[in-house]
Formats: sequence, structure tokens, C-alpha cells
Amino acid sequence: MSATARAAANMNTAAPAATPMMAQYWSLKDKAGDCLLFYRMGDFFELFFDDAKAAASTLDIALTSRGEHGGAPVPMCGVPVHSAESYLARLIRAGHRVAIAEQVETPAEAKARGGSKALVARDIVRFVTAGTLTEESLLEGRSANRLAALAQVGSEVAIAAADISTGRFEVVAVPAQAVDAELARLAPSELLLSENAEDLPISSARQIVRRPSSEFSSTNAQKRLEAFFGVQTLDGFGQFVRGEIAAMGALVAYLDHVGTGGPTFLQPPLRHLASGRMAIDAATRESLELVRTMAGTRDGSLLGTIDRTVTAAGARLLADDLASPLTDKAAILDRLDLVDALARDALWRGELRAALRALPDAGRALGRLVAGRGGPRDLAQLRDALGGARLLREHLARRADLPPLLARLLPALDGHGALVDELTRALIETPPVDAAQGGYVAEGYDHALDALRETARDGRKAIASLEAQYRDRTGIASLKIRHNGVLGYHVEVPAKHADALMAPESGFTHRQTLAGVVRFNSSDLHEAASRVTQAGVHAVAAEAAHLETLTDAAIGRREAIAASCDVLARLDVAAALADHAMSHNWCRPDLADEPCLDVSGGRHPVVEAALAKSGERFVPNDVSLSEADRLWLVTGPNMGGKSTFLRQNALIVVLAQAGGFVPAAAAKLGLVDRLFSRVGASDNLARGRSTFMVEMVETAAILAQATPQSFVILDEVGRGTSTYDGLALAWSVVEAVHEVNKCRCLFATHYHELTRLAETLNALSLHHVRAREWQGDLVLLHEVAEGPADRSYGLAVARLAGVPAPVVKRAETVLAKLEAGREATGGLAAGLDDLPLFAATLAAAPEAAKDALREALGAIDPDALAPRDALDALYTLKRLLADEG
Repeated sequence: MSATARAAANMNTAAPAATPMMAQYWSLKDKAGDCLLFYRMGDFFELFFDDAKAAASTLDIALTSRGEHGGAPVPMCGVPVHSAESYLARLIRAGHRVAIAEQVETPAEAKARGGSKALVARDIVRFVTAGTLTEESLLEGRSANRLAALAQVGSEVAIAAADISTGRFEVVAVPAQAVDAELARLAPSELLLSENAEDLPISSARQIVRRPSSEFSSTNAQKRLEAFFGVQTLDGFGQFVRGEIAAMGALVAYLDHVGTGGPTFLQPPLRHLASGRMAIDAATRESLELVRTMAGTRDGSLLGTIDRTVTAAGARLLADDLASPLTDKAAILDRLDLVDALARDALWRGELRAALRALPDAGRALGRLVAGRGGPRDLAQLRDALGGARLLREHLARRADLPPLLARLLPALDGHGALVDELTRALIETPPVDAAQGGYVAEGYDHALDALRETARDGRKAIASLEAQYRDRTGIASLKIRHNGVLGYHVEVPAKHADALMAPESGFTHRQTLAGVVRFNSSDLHEAASRVTQAGVHAVAAEAAHLETLTDAAIGRREAIAASCDVLARLDVAAALADHAMSHNWCRPDLADEPCLDVSGGRHPVVEAALAKSGERFVPNDVSLSEADRLWLVTGPNMGGKSTFLRQNALIVVLAQAGGFVPAAAAKLGLVDRLFSRVGASDNLARGRSTFMVEMVETAAILAQATPQSFVILDEVGRGTSTYDGLALAWSVVEAVHEVNKCRCLFATHYHELTRLAETLNALSLHHVRAREWQGDLVLLHEVAEGPADRSYGLAVARLAGVPAPVVKRAETVLAKLEAGREATGGLAAGLDDLPLFAATLAAAPEAAKDALREALGAIDPDALAPRDALDALYTLKRLLADEG
């Protein structure tokens, strides 16, 4: 039931009709839909009914009531207008969306419109949602905040994403099975889906919002986009498929809805190809903890460990780079050349970082200005950032050996001289955030404004002089001239002196009596106060006009300013990566044309940093994968470092293709198109999946999607089920990776029986993490060596973990019996020596039965069917269903 319908029902059942205020409230609540409604009443935003209950619970504020509606008390809570942003931040983080209903006329205007009892008109001026924030206090400065829209037109699936705080707008078409991986890369705060779209197993969006299907129509979307960008055709931005246009159009339609038609900053859309980035699914991102740990924190992730950026925009770009490693060799080399040049010149790098550190976050300041939520402080941030960019451009241009990428980027820092000069003349050094009180336009910029300010100053001096005169004339030393928002300027004396000013011949007029003081006015004070007030009002109006003009000038250059901000962020990322590389002894990776991964002295950056804090040293290890030796089977004890070894090589691949140096003495790799990590145990009970089911789902995805250019790390496949089942699965997965996927792979296992595969799989080699027992204690060396482990050391690890001695002793007895039985029977792998080769198994496998009904349904394109064709297709599907039955 809609809000209006609920209101009508309540009004019909209640004895009294709804008050005008409640009728207005229900009308606005109907427009707000499932958003909490902030209803402006004086200096507070009030919430009523279920909205009040939800907000009071989330904000931990008092839930009260106001009158009755439908015979029951109306639940109510409220927050002060002046501090509303802090409450909004908490509500948004809790998953709520909020509609802001403001008073759109003054009480005087309402009285003139409808008489003394007229209700002040209110309307929703904005929807505050997780993906559409621009306010500095509501955003994390070092993290992007994206809104995404997913559209499917026929067989085309596309995702559009925008960070409206900076205007960045991108779109990509992806296969249906890659949707979750792409959303994991974007990590949107809010995802838009058509109301008719099927539910998707989406785990990477914090909030999903259903929108009308008409907003996802590619035809409507194209017209909407052309109108938004003021163009006749979108061809100038790229060749978009229908799904991409539908996704972008739906996103723009939502922005128009939440902004209630107000302006929004979007740069022209960037069309990406899915093949241009390394594909990394959600499970792999979580396992490798690229930008967030499994606990959801930045600290402890790869990003948190290596981030030395000195600007918020640089931090956001570094996060994007790590989340989206490139597959274009030329683009990667461009980034590496820039990092390399900065790494080799410490003085240049230090000067660049010092210059960047002084620059404000102009990108987000621009976003606030375009959205109509900016102020003089934001203009000053543009002035300082663009002025600094100009100086940086002049400094960098003097170098003779600029890397190619830097040479291409530098021109984007030019062209803002006139705007910077104008803002420098117009604004004081540090303008206030709030423009309402004025005081931000510099002296000398506007002579008329200066004259108004002088008048106001003179008036205040006259008022101060009057105060001294009144004290002398009355003999009341405690007499003061004060000011407040109700009475304006007035004379205030202690109550014991009030009688002298009450006399008719005193020249004072009584205004107000309070406990302990009495307030008066006088004709001289009224004249002086009028001059001050009028001059102040005119001065504030003049400053507001200048603010509007300056804002329009900045908005007129928004695309050029955004491009400059992007360049500054790229410089910051390159300098930060170079600085980290030099201080941690990282190397520049070499890129090969053939699939390989050859790393000498590789290290895990996060683990190494954690060990360094306690004074411990990380043990580096080598790996060498090639066409002839592409699958390493790694055995060894728990806690020996197998998982760390696997992950560190995956992180080296990510860092290299993100365009950075890597934690190794030397590294060479062929480009990786897809990266997969099946490491660690976790469940997903919310989706009805046990730990083993999650393991098998992730393994299935790897076997279905990995290519010869992919890199896969697998740890303990098959350990979540019975011994025989687990060994059988692990055995067949190793064979499939070797024979079918033929990708580079590190496979860690405790099934020592798998080492027999080295006899039949020619590109598989055996390796182990070294460990020794010394005087009954296990010593973990964390070194990877050739050959299989001599044993598992499981009991030694149990002893090290503190398992009671009697339990370990009993386990030793059981183990001895089991090993004796293995020697007698051949153990778990008995009979596997004459197992047919995996290739032969593939050849003999029966072809999966075809599902005629499913194939026919999949071949239908609803958007291309005429009514008669749709009816014929429906009859065909019913016939196929009858045949199967």
C-alpha cells in the first residue's frame, strides 16, 4: 500500500480528519517511497510513524510522539538542521536512504497566499542515497563512492558506474557469468536494477535499488543521454552497444530522480573493454585482500600496506589500479616507465611529492560546485589546486628526459590561468565553508562592495561611540549595546538601573524585560543600526552574486579541470609506488610475450610488513613457471608457508600488471588474462552454502574459465569432505588444470598421494616447504625447495599448537597402525598406477544430454519478437514441454 493509500485509510477510520500538516506529510511520504522522510519543521528535521522508529533505533535518539492520527499517538523523532549531516552519515552507513523535505516558502509568503492559518509549503528537494553523496563529511576521502546500473538488452549485459563526487563515468559490456566479478571490481555503494530483472546472486553491492523498467529502455536511454550531455549523437563518446546505453541511461535517470532535477556532474562516459583488464572474481579479490581485508578494513590489505600517496585523489586511483590490473602491455610499460624514472631520481621524486602534498582535493570540490552544494571554500580549493598544477607543469616541462606517459599527461595541467587569476583576485586566503554570512570576497575586488563594508564598519564604530555616550549620559557604567536575531541592536542595563531609562524624557523606549536585565531602543541607535544592517544585507547579496559568477566560470571548465585532477592523481600514484619500491627493495618486473612466471626472491608485501613491525625477517622464495613446467604441486606442513607462497605470487602478478614494482629481487612474467585464488576455508550460510560447497563452486569456476594465459593458485582442494572423495577430487582437478586449462598454476596440498602425478603429467613438478624436527620440536623454515615433502608433520604441528600431550601420544599410536596398514595395502592411492590418462577419460565422457526446452528458450530474443512471433514461440515451448513430459 502506498503512503497516500495508508493515509487515506487512516483518515477514513479515524474520527477526526487528518490535519493539514499530516495531509501534507503523507503526500510527501508518497513521493519519498521507501526512503526515510526528513520533514523540515523550523530548526529540526522531524520523522514520523515507522520512519521515526527506524531512525530512532539507528541513531539511538529518543522516540517521542506528537498528537494523534487515526486514534493512535504519532511516533516522532527529530534531528537539528545544523547538524543533520552527521545523522545522515549514520543513516546511510546503516543502509537507509533519506528524502529531504524542505520549506519552499517563508511563513510570510504562506500567509499572503492562504491567510493567517496557511501551512508553509514543503517539497522534497533531494534524496540522499549511498551512491549519490557529494558532501565531504559523508564521504571517505581516500575511497571512491560509486553508483552502478546493470542492464540487459537481449543477450547484452552491461554495467555503468559513476562516482558523482568526481564526475568519473564508465561503462563496460560483460558476459553474464562475469557480472559478479565486474561488480566486485567496482564495489558500488548502490546498484540499480530494473524492477523486472531477475534476482542475481550479487555479493559486491552494498545496496540494491529497483527502478522502473522504462528507465532501462535503450531507446529512452539514448535520448536521455543526448539531452544530458547536450549532444546530437553519442558517437563522439564511442560506439556503444544497446546494453551499455541502457545502463548509462538508467543511471542518469536515477540521478535526475534523487537530485529532483538539479544539476549533476558526469564526465563524458569512458567505454572499457572487459578484455582490457585482468579478470578477478569476487572470491579471488577477497582471498587476496587487494583493497580490503576479509574483515572489510583497509588496514592489512595490499592497498593499505603499500599506499604512500599524498593526495586523496591519488589514494582513490591507486585503489582502482590494484582492483583493475591491465592486460595491455604498452599501457603497463607506460606506467612502469614513469615509476622507474621517479624511482631512479630521489630528489625529483621528493620535490614532486612535496608539491602534490600541498594540493587540495579539487576533483571533489568541483563535484560539489556542479551539484549546487559547493561554496567559497570549494572555489578556493580549485584555485590552490589548479595554481599548484600550473607551477608543477612549468617545473616538469624543464626536464629533458620525460617518460612518454608523463609527456602525454602534462598538457592537461595547462589552460586554467585565467580562472586561477580571477579566483586569486576574488577570494580571501581561507574562505569560510558557509557563504551565508559573507566575508569571503577579497578587499579590492569590488569597490562597491568595499564601500558597503566601510559603511557597515563605520556604523559599528558609531554604535560603539553611542554606547560610550549613553554611559556618560545615564551614569550607568554597566550599560551595553547588544545584538541578537530577534531585537537587532538594543540597549541593555541591569534591572536595578531600568527606572532611569523608563522615564519619558530619557530618550529610550522599552523593548523587553528579562530576569535581571531590561532592554531598550533609541532613535539614534535605530538609525545607526539601520545603516549597519542595510549595508550588511547589500554586502552579503553582492558577495553572493560574485560567488554565483565565479562558480559558473569554474563549472564552464569542469571537463578540463577534471582532466587536470586525473593527471595529478596519476603523478601521485607513480611517485608513491616509486617511493615504496625504493624503501622496500622492490624491482621493476619484465614483461614477456609467452606465458611464464619467473620470480627470484619473491616476498609477500603484507606479511613482510607485519613481520618487520616485530623485528622479524621474511624468508623470500623463488618460482619459475613456464610452458614446460607450468604446474607446481607444493606439499609440506601446515603453517609452513604454502598459502603465503601462493598468495605472494598472485600479488606480484597484480602489482606488475597494475604498473608498479614488485616485492622481489627479479621478476619476469607473461601477461595474465584471468587470476584465480582458491585459498582458505569459508562458508556462505546466507546463500545456503557450506564450506565445502563454496570450495567446489570456486573450483568449478576456475575449471570453467581459466585459459592458457591465466594464473591459478589452489590450496587444499578436497579437504572439506571424506578422505577418499577429497583425494579423488584433488587428483582429477590437478589433471584437468594440466590437460584442459593448461594455465600457470600453484597447487598446494596435503595429499602426498598426488605426487604420483609427476610420473604422467609432463608439465607438473614437485616442490615442498621445508621443515625439520629438532629434539622433538618442529622447526618451520618457510623455504620452498624441489621435490615432495618427506612427511606431513601434522602431529608436530598439533604439539606446537598446544594440543594436550595424551591426545598427541594417542594420535602417534593410531598413525603407526595406519602406516602399517598402508604398507600392507598400498594406502589410499593403491590401484591408481593403472588409472587411464585424463585425456582418455575426456574422450570417453558421454556428451551431456541436450535440453531442447532450455535451448529453445535461450534462443528467444524478446526485444526482437513481433506479437505473432511471440505467440508462435509460446506454442513451441508448450509443445516441447509436452514432449519431455
